Amino acid sequence: MINEDKIREACASDKEHGFKLLMENFQQPIYWHIRRLVVSHEDAEDILQEVFIRVFRHLDRFREESSLGTWMYRIATNECLRFLNSRKEQAVSAEEVQEELMNKLMASDYVDYDNAMAVKFQQAILSLPEKQRIVFNLRYYDELDYEEISRITDTRAETLKVNYHYAKEKIKEYMTNN
Repeated sequence: MINEDKIREACASDKEHGFKLLMENFQQPIYWHIRRLVVSHEDAEDILQEVFIRVFRHLDRFREESSLGTWMYRIATNECLRFLNSRKEQAVSAEEVQEELMNKLMASDYVDYDNAMAVKFQQAILSLPEKQRIVFNLRYYDELDYEEISRITDTRAETLKVNYHYAKEKIKEYMTNN
């Protein structure tokens, strides 16, 4: 379990030591959150680096209105959205982006190749609209409650519940029909 009070104390007394503790405690979960959204290891590494640069630069602005983890997930989510939106602006169709992501997924170590269902499940998740995919990943993989996801995405919990429900239904439909 992450002791956020200890990390905050370390950040207050020695920003570099506190940042090191942040990285030790949050690097893996934030990396996998990013990776599930952008698929590519290389892209995830680049975004993770940008997230930690932003965290380090703005650590003194953290207002403690949420947990450090929630704040960092929000920064990571925003960086992922920025990255995905920049790809859309490059006049690439959604189908091309999804196809490229699936090719990267198939070529990565992210899934067990012996398990076709795992690949199909990832394809189903990638076929979701962006907001549903983010909510699904945060709820399903990161096991966050709706209130925390609400703080990360700046979306009402009721809306998130609806998005998660629709995401589950679309995944079920995809798994059944494809």
